[in-house]
Amino acid sequence: MIFKEISDKIITLKNTDFTLRKKLTDSGELGESYHQEMEKLHLKNAATLDAIINKIGYPTIPKVGIEASTAAWLVIQHSIGLPNFMKKCLRLIENEVDSKSVPPQHLAFLIDRIAVFEGKPQLYGTQFDWDKNGQMSPQYFESATKVNNRRKALGLSTIEAQTTLMRLQVSQEKQKAPKDFLERKKRIYAWKKKSGMAKIVIHSNRN
Repeated sequence: MIFKEISDKIITLKNTDFTLRKKLTDSGELGESYHQEMEKLHLKNAATLDAIINKIGYPTIPKVGIEASTAAWLVIQHSIGLPNFMKKCLRLIENEVDSKSVPPQHLAFLIDRIAVFEGKPQLYGTQFDWDKNGQMSPQYFESATKVNNRRKALGLSTIEAQTTLMRLQVSQEKQKAPKDFLERKKRIYAWKKKSGMAKIVIHSNRN
């Protein structure tokens, strides 16, 4: 590890995120919409991480260690209000995967994350949300066979197994499906337009 102090700072960003998530989960405020307090923290964490990236480059495992590199990826996954930052990080991660400086799963999750916000099919089936039946389900993907083949190549479980796990998790956390599915969809779409997420175009060379 080269940047111990920066490593600690990135881990703190992740811990702050998890602390707030637990608070909102415990109070029953997680799940109905994108909580304003959570959105504010995500934007703040992303700005801090962007400044770090501008200083040392992408926080790879050799630079900051596996825990902090994973924490950086989580901050990026949650930076949905900053589409240009997500796109920037997608390119940086893509450049590091072949050297094994970052886990390939990180690239897969981010590709899916951006695809979901664009209304495009997932390649790996990593992103979940409430469906119209009030179940936690994978968001749009075209072929379970292709998705599962890609997941297997990355050492991930099948999409079916992951669905079971996700539903168990939300049950244990006592998360509740939105009261009005269509209204929630409208709010999400309006938020995506406001944030510019729907304007991102992915040009990934990994399929």
